[in-house]
Amino acid sequence: MTVLPTYSEHSLAGVLPAAAGALGVEFTTALGWSSTGCAAVLDVPRAAHVVVVLCDGLGWENLQAVTGSAPFLRSVLPGARPLTTTFPATTASAMATFGTGAAPGQTGMLGYTLRNPRTGGLAGMVSWNEYANPQDAALPGAGKTAPRFTVEPRDLQREPTVFERLTDAGVTVTSVGPAKFADSGMTLACLRGGGYVDAHTLSQRVDATLRSVRAARGRPALTYLYWGAADKTGHEHGWRSWQWQAAVGDFDREMGRLCRSVPPGTVVLLTADHGHMEPEARLQFDVASVPGLAQDVAMIAGEPRAVHVYLAAEGGLERGDQGDSGPASDPERIHPCATRWRDVLGENADVLTRAEAIAAGWFGPVSPHVLPWMGDLVVAPRGNAIVVDSRTQSADSLALKGMHGSLTSAEMTIPLITYAA
Repeated sequence: MTVLPTYSEHSLAGVLPAAAGALGVEFTTALGWSSTGCAAVLDVPRAAHVVVVLCDGLGWENLQAVTGSAPFLRSVLPGARPLTTTFPATTASAMATFGTGAAPGQTGMLGYTLRNPRTGGLAGMVSWNEYANPQDAALPGAGKTAPRFTVEPRDLQREPTVFERLTDAGVTVTSVGPAKFADSGMTLACLRGGGYVDAHTLSQRVDATLRSVRAARGRPALTYLYWGAADKTGHEHGWRSWQWQAAVGDFDREMGRLCRSVPPGTVVLLTADHGHMEPEARLQFDVASVPGLAQDVAMIAGEPRAVHVYLAAEGGLERGDQGDSGPASDPERIHPCATRWRDVLGENADVLTRAEAIAAGWFGPVSPHVLPWMGDLVVAPRGNAIVVDSRTQSADSLALKGMHGSLTSAEMTIPLITYAA
C-alpha cells in the first residue's frame, strides 16, 4: 500500500515539537504547527522532563510483526499510534524533519546522497563527505578517504532546530550518543543545540539518560537518545532475520529498564525514522546495464528505494544556488527522459519530474535554496523493486538485504509510544 507523507502534527514532524509543548515551550514550526498543538494532537502530557528515544529503522509494521521478541514494547503497543515519516523514508531526510519540525524541501536533506549543485560532486548527507568523481564511491574503502562535504551544515539546513528553540527558552537539552556523532555534519544540520554526553553501548546510553533526568531535579529538561543497531542489522540481514529480532529484543529490554527507572513526572517518547523492506533480486534495475535508463543522465543519487536522477547537460554544471535554470531544467529534455524511465520501469516505480514531485507534496514545501539539489527526476520504486547504479554503488551496498526510502506502508509508517511515569 502506498502511503504519502503528510508533514502534519500526526507525522514525524510533530514529535519533537510535541515534546517541547509538553515542557511548556510554545513556538510555531516552519510548517505552521504550534508546539503545544502538536502535544495536544499526539496526547503528550505536560512533564518536567521529556526523554525522546529514536530507534533507527523500527517501522510500525516491522514492530507489529516482531512483538514476540519485545515483551515490553508489546505491553505498551496498545496505546501507541502510527505516524508517517518523510519522503524519502531514510535517515538523512527523516532526522532533519525530526530535529526541526520542517519538511525535507525546507531542510535540504532530500536523500541519502545528492548532487552538490556547486561542485557537481556526489554528496553523502549522512557521512557528510563528497566524491568529486561519483564512481569513486563504488571503490572498496573509498568512503574512508572521501573528503568532507564542501557545504557547511548550517548553510544547507537553515531551519532552527527544536533543540535550539528549547535552549533559547531556558530548557536543558542533552543528547546521548557516541562521541563521533557530537559534531558530525548530520548532527550539526539536524540536531544542533544543547549539550552532548558520550555513551557507546545501548546500556551505557540508558544509564547516561537516567543520570541526565535525575540531574535536572525537576527543572524543565529534554534528553534525547538515538539507537541505530536495528537499522544496521536490518540492512545486513533483513528485518525478518533472527539477528534483527535479537537487536529489537536488546532495545526492548533497555527501554523497559529506562521506563521503569525514570522518576515520576517524566514522559518517555519512543519513535523511529522509517521502516524496513526486503527487495527482490529479480526486480533490481541497474542503470549501468538496463537499456534506456542511462541515456542523457549525468548522475544517479539518493538510494535504491528513492532515486534522484540528474540529467546531463552540455557545458558542464548547469545549476547554481540561486535557482533552477539551464538545459537540464528544460521540459523538452526532462520529459523524454521521464518517458523512457516510465517505459522501462513500468508498474515497478513512480517516476515524477521535479515539478511533479513538488506538486505531489513528496518533499513538502520547497525553499528556493533547496531546489537545485533535487533531481530532475525523482523515482519511488513500488513493491519490492529497487533501482541501482553499479557504476557508483559499492558491491556491499548492492548486496544489502534490507532497504528503505520509498512510499510503501512498511517504509513510511513509524510508531510513537508515549510512556508517562
